[in-house]
Amino acid sequence: MARVTPSGEILGATIEDLDLSQPLSSTDTALILASLGRYGVLRFPGQNLDAGQQKAFAGRFGTLEVNVAAGPYTVAPHKEIMILSNIVENGRAIGLGDAGQGWHTDMSYSADIAFANVLYAIKVPKRNGEPLGTTEFANMHAAYEELPAAIKTRLADATALHDFAKFWDMMRARPGSTRPPLTEAQRRQKPPVSHPVFLTHPITHRKVLYCNPGYAIRINGFDPAESEEILDLLFAHQLQPKYRYQHRWSEGDVLMWENIGTLHNAIADYGPDEPRLIHRCQVMADKVLDPGFVKRTLQGTAAT
Repeated sequence: MARVTPSGEILGATIEDLDLSQPLSSTDTALILASLGRYGVLRFPGQNLDAGQQKAFAGRFGTLEVNVAAGPYTVAPHKEIMILSNIVENGRAIGLGDAGQGWHTDMSYSADIAFANVLYAIKVPKRNGEPLGTTEFANMHAAYEELPAAIKTRLADATALHDFAKFWDMMRARPGSTRPPLTEAQRRQKPPVSHPVFLTHPITHRKVLYCNPGYAIRINGFDPAESEEILDLLFAHQLQPKYRYQHRWSEGDVLMWENIGTLHNAIADYGPDEPRLIHRCQVMADKVLDPGFVKRTLQGTAAT
């Protein structure tokens, strides 16, 4: 029987005795969904998955996205599996080397938002025996709850505009970046979209702060100076250390986190001679935004 061990921090838990290469039972699916709501970030250690098995696991929770930036960096023929890696073979990068390096929420730039990420660590860079490439998270349930009451009232019905190009261009501006400019086709594929600043989480039914520094560019309905002031306040608030959690990778880890109630940031503290290889699935929120799916899935859960 699967065991859930909380990290004891503001986010995070480990689920052991669960082989993700095998089909999930309804009990295990319920346990994972409830645990995502409670802990935000879940580690499944010691996994051994092929691309098809990773897709089958992730697909239990929603439709899998084909990333607009993946280009050639997918595991053929599984275009839903994106390769994150700094490895170069025969003069060619095998994966996207700078993915996720900056605080953001995946797919907030899309009209159809994401629910969860499923990352499988195949190679983890190490130095002096210590793992590198930590992934940080921030808890947006807690960030919302501790906002001043005046801000909650002021932004209760506000929306923010999110733009895919903001994060992409920010990464291109970093020293040594090899990211090409977005093509016009890519920009047309992902035009800016608006979402409420505060969302109701589909599992916990509590409010979260859904406005992140990676993609949010404007608070709609406010003049530019006021919008910038509010965004600066929200970004500084949500990134306070008290809301953060760090995951230190081990090879064989599957890490699953939900994007509606968390932010994340990949720390690039490893060099080109310290190989990193991770396979990534993005689970859309089509299923979890259906109250019937959540209710049916959670019936009988024993999550603790």
